[in-house]
Amino acid sequence: MKITVIGGSSFIGYGFVKLLSKKKYEVKYSYFENIPQLENGYFLDITNKEKTKEFFRNDESDAIIVSSALTNVDLCEKEPTIANKINVKGIQNIIEGINNPDAKIIYLSTSAVFDGIKSEYHEQDETNPTSQYGITKLAGEKIVMDSKNPFLVLRTDQPYGWKEKWQHTNSVLRVIENLKINESFNEIENWFNSPTYVPDFVKITEMLMENESEGIFHLVGSDFVSRYDWALEVAKIFNLKINLINKINSDELNLPVKRANVHLSNQKVEQETGYKMIGIKKGLEKMKDKLCQK
Repeated sequence: MKITVIGGSSFIGYGFVKLLSKKKYEVKYSYFENIPQLENGYFLDITNKEKTKEFFRNDESDAIIVSSALTNVDLCEKEPTIANKINVKGIQNIIEGINNPDAKIIYLSTSAVFDGIKSEYHEQDETNPTSQYGITKLAGEKIVMDSKNPFLVLRTDQPYGWKEKWQHTNSVLRVIENLKINESFNEIENWFNSPTYVPDFVKITEMLMENESEGIFHLVGSDFVSRYDWALEVAKIFNLKINLINKINSDELNLPVKRANVHLSNQKVEQETGYKMIGIKKGLEKMKDKLCQK
């Protein structure tokens, strides 16, 4: 199977490139700012329509994984034009550039397409984003679903794991980095997420591809926890000082965007694949095991 990863230097995108390249797949990928030291990487600015069309001109991929996005929630709110340029027009350029009508489009989306009013969200529930980030990602979903290609829309939440030097940090690494130098660390008690271990996300996506599954799936970890409780578990698993973690309310931060507490159900993907996505304890233990193997 031939696979193209758009945004192959991103946190999740690089996870796909690394795993799938080691298996039976023929993988090529695009990057923008950072150049991973892996073969078959090509520069691509998805906001450039002509260059994007050129990228796909001779592409014969069976699946195209789209992980390129502006994911900084506050920046999207402050700069909606930039968010729209990347997360909407960029996706439109990709869809218009794809020549193979049989290529499956695998689009990475977000829990932010929901408003957090319900206690739990399933794939068929009505969307109602409350931020520019969520609005642009939902627009990207619709572009993919309105294309003539088969598709997978994969909504996730708070991806975590070890990162490469060029990649942005994540919630787990922020806790570890601060506590390791005995720095007091503030974490939010009223933000709730379903933290998703990136290797687990990649693994179950591969299963969906092998099953020839189509449609919308929620790919998130099996726990729905506050950032504060998540941080406590990080400290516990990595033997760090729990008493350095301070509980705060998100209102104290005066951020441009109020985060919705969206609990995505992963019941559908478990029924589809027979695999239950792991929770934070097992994910953190896997991270610790990888650290010990280095």
